[in-house]
Amino acid sequence: NGGDGGSIIFKATDRLNTLIDYRFQQHHKAKNGQPGMGRNRTGPSADDVIIPLPLGTEIIAHDTQDVLTDLVDEGQEYLALPGGRGGRGNASFVSSTHQAPRETTPGQPAKEMEVILRLKLLADVGLLGLPNAGKSTFISSVSNAKPKIADYPFTTLKPQLGMVRHHETDMVMADLPGLIAGASQGTGLGHQFLKHTSRCAVLLHLLDATQPNLAESYRTIRGELEEYDADYGTSVAKLPEVVALSKIDSITEETLAEARADLKTVKKDFFEISSAAQKGLSPVLDALADKVNAVRAISSQEDAQSYEPSEDV
Repeated sequence: NGGDGGSIIFKATDRLNTLIDYRFQQHHKAKNGQPGMGRNRTGPSADDVIIPLPLGTEIIAHDTQDVLTDLVDEGQEYLALPGGRGGRGNASFVSSTHQAPRETTPGQPAKEMEVILRLKLLADVGLLGLPNAGKSTFISSVSNAKPKIADYPFTTLKPQLGMVRHHETDMVMADLPGLIAGASQGTGLGHQFLKHTSRCAVLLHLLDATQPNLAESYRTIRGELEEYDADYGTSVAKLPEVVALSKIDSITEETLAEARADLKTVKKDFFEISSAAQKGLSPVLDALADKVNAVRAISSQEDAQSYEPSEDV
């Protein structure tokens, strides 16, 4: 008999954090199994092709755009293409009445598929806000991340991750590109931002106290989240949220009072912070840690309920 062909398998690993390698190597092919040999020897099967991917990678069918799998756990595997079964040689047709058969069965033909790989960040806290809302300054103040900071929109052009340790809670925080109106349709850096928010446990929404119409800015962001959910079947708008008024050190008390009055119209509790002056950060981190721990507790409970020990345990 002939050997089986190699399979194509995607495998999640925490040793990778980017898909850049697959931008330059886009074709992967498993080898054929070897033909059967004399003395009734079966040909060796081909080795499987294992394609490592970073945690948080979605594998999407190119033709239908369906999400085939979502690799979020270390070591998780997805069998994209099973190797074809080897053909049967004439020796396998030998019987007591048919000692010299000439029948054979060909091996299964190779299969092909085209997929899209999409990486989403795995973070506990995602930073929401319009461009220049103070997200980069905040994450640099509370974590080990050192993003580029400047006083113009879209300073953050790619996601930045920072590890935040607050009391007994460790949180991964993502500083993501700012949103503008139309972000859910891809305007600005919208899709680059929104695709990552569905991985977060909690959202921290920062509002720039130096800008007018804060309530309108808040509603703009919330509207983009809801529209994105409607278009892509996600639940970003339903994630737990903490709201903070940033840059309060840059305005007068009179302006701050006006900002407070404006924000009260959205009927949302909010914190007042200055990342640059290190003011009001601890209460915000307390609220984020509480929400992150609550999400983790629910997740742990669901995992425990879904676990079914085997008979061997």
